[in-house]
Amino acid sequence: MKLKQLSLRIRIFIAMILLVLLASVLIAAVTIYQYKEQTEEYNKGRLDRKEESVKATINYWLNSPQNSYEIVEKNLAAIFKDKIYEISDIENLKINIYNLKGVMVKSSQSGFVKNNSPAVLSDTVLNNISKNYEHRFIKTKIINGNTFQSSFSYITDNKFKPIGILNLQYIQDNTAQNKDLIEFLYRLLMVYVLMFVLAILLAYFISSYITRNIKAITDKMKDTSLNKRNEKIILENASTEIFTLVNAYNNMVDELEESAVKLAKGEREQAWREMAKQVAHEIKNPLTPMRLTVQSFQRKFDANDPKIHDKINEYSETLIQQIDTMSSIASAFSNFAKMPTQKREELNVVEVVKYALDIFTEDYISFHPKHAIIIAVLDKTQLIRIITNLVKNSKHALEEIDSKNIEVSVTEDNENVIIKVADNGKGIPEEDKERVFEPKFTTKSSGMGLGLPMVKNIVETYKGTITFTTQINKGTVFKIVLPKK
Repeated sequence: MKLKQLSLRIRIFIAMILLVLLASVLIAAVTIYQYKEQTEEYNKGRLDRKEESVKATINYWLNSPQNSYEIVEKNLAAIFKDKIYEISDIENLKINIYNLKGVMVKSSQSGFVKNNSPAVLSDTVLNNISKNYEHRFIKTKIINGNTFQSSFSYITDNKFKPIGILNLQYIQDNTAQNKDLIEFLYRLLMVYVLMFVLAILLAYFISSYITRNIKAITDKMKDTSLNKRNEKIILENASTEIFTLVNAYNNMVDELEESAVKLAKGEREQAWREMAKQVAHEIKNPLTPMRLTVQSFQRKFDANDPKIHDKINEYSETLIQQIDTMSSIASAFSNFAKMPTQKREELNVVEVVKYALDIFTEDYISFHPKHAIIIAVLDKTQLIRIITNLVKNSKHALEEIDSKNIEVSVTEDNENVIIKVADNGKGIPEEDKERVFEPKFTTKSSGMGLGLPMVKNIVETYKGTITFTTQINKGTVFKIVLPKK
C-alpha cells in the first residue's frame, strides 16, 4: 500500500515514530563521534605532555654537570648512552635519537628486542620537521591492531641550535575509553527503548486526538444523503482549520436540504402530472367505445323494432363492460397509490405461495420449494399479490414462445426468505432494464404497467429487495429477499 493511501492518523503515527527513531540514531551517532573526538584529544594531549616532559628531562641532562660531553651532533650517542634507558623507563615510552641526516644513533630498545623503528628517516619526515614552524611532526600508523603515534622534533643546544632529532613512540591504549563508550551506549539503549515505547503510546494518543475531529466529520459525510435529514456537526475546542471545514460542511447541509425540498417537490409534481396523464389515457380508452355505442343507439333506435329489447341488452352489456374496465383502472391506481394496511402474521411461506399459484391452470408453471415449511411474519394478501404479479409478468414474456416454462422456488437463508420466479421468455432488452420498475412502463399491448412497481413498493415496505437477471431469448429470473421478521 502506498503512503498516500494510508489514513492521516496512521501517517501521523508513523511520522512521530520515525522522528523518535531518527533522533535516537542521530544522538547515538553524535555520542560515538564525540567519544572518538575526546579520545583523540586525550591521546594527543597525553603525547604532548610526555613529549614536553622528555624534552625537559633531556634539556636538564644536557646542561647538567654530570654530562661531560660537548653538546654537538657527533656526541649524541655518548651523551645518551645510559640516560636514554632511564628516561624511557620513567616515561614508559620508546625513545629513538637520530642525527640531523636522519640516521639512528641511539634507541631505548635493547639489542634483544626487535626494533620496528626505521634506522634511517625518510625525506618526507625530515622535510616536515624542517618546514614546520614548530619543527615538529607527528605520524600515526597501525601495527597488529594497535595504534602507534610517533612524534619527531629537534634536540637543541643552549643556543637553540638543532643537534639531533628526538623520536617518541606512543601506543594508544583506548581500552578504558571503549569500555566507557560501550557502557554508556548500553545505558542509552535502555533509555531509548523506554522512550520508544512511550513514544508509541504518545504517538497513538496524539494521532487519535488530532484526527478525532476529522474522523467525526468523515463519519458525518458518509451518512450524508439526499433522501434524509442530515445533522449538522457541532465541535468544541477544535482548531481553526477544523472549524472552517465544519462550517463548510454545515453550509453544504443547509444547501443540500433546500435542494432536496425543491427536488422532492418537483418530483411529486412531475409524478402527479404523469399519473394524471396515465389516468386520463386509461379512462379515455373505455370512454371512446361507450360514446360510439351511445351514438349508434341514438341513430338506430326504433321503438317499433321487434328486436329492440335484444339491441338494448346488447348496448347495455357493452356499456357495463366498459364501466367495469374503468372501475378496474380506478382500483389499480388506488392500490398503487396507497398500499393497504399490513396485517402481519406468522405464516408458512411455502403454503401461501402454493395457494397463490393455484389460480393459474397452465401446466408449464411449476413450484419447487426447498423446504416444506418456511415460517415468516408477513401479510398474506400482499405476499399473494407479489407472486401473482410476477407470474403474470412471466406469462406475458412467454406469449411468443413455443416451449413455455415458469419455475417458482422458495428457500431461506439465515434470517431471510428468498423467492425466485424464472421463465424462459424473450428476456428484457438492455434499454428497458432501468425502466422495469417505473410506474406506467409496460411492453404489453394491454395493462397499465403498475404490476412490478406495486411489487417493488410492497417489498420495500418490508425492507426487502427485488432484483432480476435476464438474457435475451433465454429468459429472466426475478429474485425477492424478504426478512422473516
